[in-house]
This record gives sequence, structure tokens and C-alpha cells, in this order.
Amino acid sequence: MVGDESSSTEYQRLSAQFEGAAAEDVVAWAVERFGRRLSLVCSFQNCVLIDLVTRVDPKVEVIFLDTGAHFPETMTYVERVETQYQLKLRVITPDADADAWPCGSERCCELRKTAPLERALEGQGAWMTGLKRADSEARAATPIVEWDDAKGLVKVNPIATWSHDDVSHYEADRKLPIHPLFRKGYLSIGCSPTTRPVSKLEDRRAGRWSGTDKTECGLHL
Repeated sequence: MVGDESSSTEYQRLSAQFEGAAAEDVVAWAVERFGRRLSLVCSFQNCVLIDLVTRVDPKVEVIFLDTGAHFPETMTYVERVETQYQLKLRVITPDADADAWPCGSERCCELRKTAPLERALEGQGAWMTGLKRADSEARAATPIVEWDDAKGLVKVNPIATWSHDDVSHYEADRKLPIHPLFRKGYLSIGCSPTTRPVSKLEDRRAGRWSGTDKTECGLHL
């Protein structure tokens, strides 16, 4: 393990230093600091962070959690992005005990996302995510670098300060492939049984777990 709880102050300091830094600089720091013990965990809602990371180091491990309940369009998009970037991709599937908890049930996210990710990150020193403060109120204080006590790893969020417009502009400038459901109103894309499109008047994540009080799957809690 690269760090421990006592080193969280160091990551708080680094996070403050990175507030005005380019996302590429944050990625470069993480790659230099952790090398092959760094994993990028991607939901493939878009490929912005993949594009950023692979420009710094094309061999960074990318983890995708295949819950067994993704939209067919998401799986097609994963294949397209994997091919385009020649990713070092690990597709993680849940254990058999998840079969008793279908998508939307009480323990679904625990058994199809949280537990599989913990296993996938064993032996790593850090994980990288595409979290943004603009995503939701719950994510408004997302640091750029932090000690993830729940996982015992450093967590790196290179685009934490980006707005949704920043993402769109980057996609346009870099001519990135866009998830096919995005233009159909799916502005936050998760598993198909618990995701719906949203109207222009709704929050981007309003279509996730609609009709419930759930707002997060647990990966970032």
C-alpha cells in the first residue's frame, strides 16, 4: 500500500495545490507516483477521462464493472472505445451470489459494483475516477486527490473541477465518440432497469433510481 490514513494530510495538501492545475497534470502526477499500481475505473458514460489518461500513459489499467444489467448501447460503446484506444481493459463481473439480487433490488449495487471493485483493486495503490463537483450536491466537495479510507487507497479525481460544458467542449475539441444514448436524453447512464432519460428541466442525475431516495450506487461513499 502506498499510503495510509496518517498520510491523508499529504493528499489534502496536494489536492489544494492541484485546484488550478490542468487535468493532464493531475494524471501525470498519479502515473508517476503510482505507476502500474494505478487503475482507472470507468463507467463508460463517456470517454473523456480515458482520452486524458491515455495521452499521458496508454498502458494505464482501465476497469469496467459489467453488472450484467447495462444497456446494449453501453456494451457496444465499451467495445468501440476499447478498440479505438487499444485499452488495457479489465472487465469485472459479479460473483454468482449476485444472481439472487437483480438490478434495483436492495443489495444489487453492493454485489454487482462495490464488492467486485474492491476485489479488482486489491494490491493497487490508487484508483482514478471521473467524478465532478458539478454532478450533484453530494459530490460538490469532491477533492482532486484524497485518501479513500473505505478502500485503503488513494483516490484521484482529475476532472473534479470541470463543468458539464467543460466536458462537452473537450469532447468536441478532441472529436471523441459519444455514448449513443446521450443524444436520446440519457445524461447520466447507469444500468438499464434503473436509468431513464431526463428532460431539459430536470437535473442530469434525476434519471438514476428515479422514484427512490437513492442517489449513489456506493462506489463513492
